[in-house]
Amino acid sequence: MSWVNAVVQGILLGGLYALFACGLSLMFGVMKVVNLAHGDFAVLAAYLALVIVSGFEVPILWSVLLVAPLFGLVGYVVQRFIIQRSLDVSPLTTLLVTFGLSIVIQNALLEAASANSESLQSGILASGSFQVAGLHVGYLSVLIFVTATAVIVGLQLFLSRTSLGRQLRAASDDQETASSVGVNVRHVFGVAAGIAFGTVALAGVAFGMYSSFDPAAGPQRLIFAFEAVVIGGMGSLWGTLLGGIVLGLAQVLGSQIDPGFGVLAGHIVFLAVLAFRPSGLIPQVAQAAQ
Repeated sequence: MSWVNAVVQGILLGGLYALFACGLSLMFGVMKVVNLAHGDFAVLAAYLALVIVSGFEVPILWSVLLVAPLFGLVGYVVQRFIIQRSLDVSPLTTLLVTFGLSIVIQNALLEAASANSESLQSGILASGSFQVAGLHVGYLSVLIFVTATAVIVGLQLFLSRTSLGRQLRAASDDQETASSVGVNVRHVFGVAAGIAFGTVALAGVAFGMYSSFDPAAGPQRLIFAFEAVVIGGMGSLWGTLLGGIVLGLAQVLGSQIDPGFGVLAGHIVFLAVLAFRPSGLIPQVAQAAQ
């Protein structure tokens, strides 16, 4: 039964990783940009939610209604005035710029909040659980997994069923052709970044409820998100969900074998996918053909 429980917990943990990774996947799939500050923005969202909850005494889930739209606006502005300008120079420049953003955010949080660990108290949502076939499943883990799935389904429908989504895909495939038929490429890239940052905010709040966080927690979140994206397939949203689940399973099952082997097991799976299936489990090309 302990192994069955480990599998269930690994799948649910994968939902958290997928929530972290979907914004990273969207930005790469649309703009071919790898945002090295992705994890730091998630931590920043967790701190902002903490300020809102403690300062205005609102329920933690209500803080999402403020944090996510605000980060969406921040994402649009950051893309239009920082990332786009570096993207016009070269893709390598975007790596340097987002790395600089990561350093700035970490040091700003150290100055404003110190290095102490914090957490978002969510009461029974974090501590409560229900029983299924003898297994205790936490409310928070299920909520995060359902949220991640809903976000990915919503993004997929947005990209495939809406006019703006089709413009995003057109700009991603060929910017010059898209511009020639009237698509404002810079605007739709800004929208994509806004959506990505909104999902980062969701991931940050979820992480703050799930575990403790501090200003230096961003890089590890970035690594897990990047591994989930690569395992699933760069730019593939459904691949992101699958990649998060595979990574979560690897870590939890690895911890079941040895408590110190969990994170390493995830890294080993990541390297194995790079070695034997570098396009990921669900490549973007295959997904687009469906």
